Amino acid sequence: MIQYTLKCAEGHVFESWFQSADAFDKLSQAGLVTCAECGTHHVEKAIMAPRVRTGRKAVSSLGEPEAPVTEAPAPVAAAPAAVSAADPMPPAKAEVEAALKKIRETVEANSDYVGDKFADEARAMHVGDAPERAIYGEAKIDEAKELIEDGIPVMPLPFVPGRKTN
Repeated sequence: MIQYTLKCAEGHVFESWFQSADAFDKLSQAGLVTCAECGTHHVEKAIMAPRVRTGRKAVSSLGEPEAPVTEAPAPVAAAPAAVSAADPMPPAKAEVEAALKKIRETVEANSDYVGDKFADEARAMHVGDAPERAIYGEAKIDEAKELIEDGIPVMPLPFVPGRKTN
């Protein structure tokens, strides 16, 4: 696993974990890496401090032992004055999370969950083989692209639907 500091075209900075450097590149090229604040797909790696661990004690050029370097600190921004120990989350992030929670609750309350059959259900409704209704679920990237190319109105959700099980 690798952690990257990312920056979007709007200047928002955030961190995310990826399985590998190649995984980041593939996900980014497929348009699956988006800014958590504004949703833009124009995201790139930001400059970040490396984390370095040494296996032995360092010796200075004078032959004296130096303090061991176990990890370089990551860049840190100062917290706004409005943030207290009781409220560790900056207001902007708390507002974003509250808005995402409200969107999720609204979608789940007013739509039918169709799971991985989303593309089939959306297409059936579009051609008139199924009654029109609000649905949500999962679709593979190529399925979603085909739906859009065929003029079927779909949009990605800013959250991963919870799996409903029996």
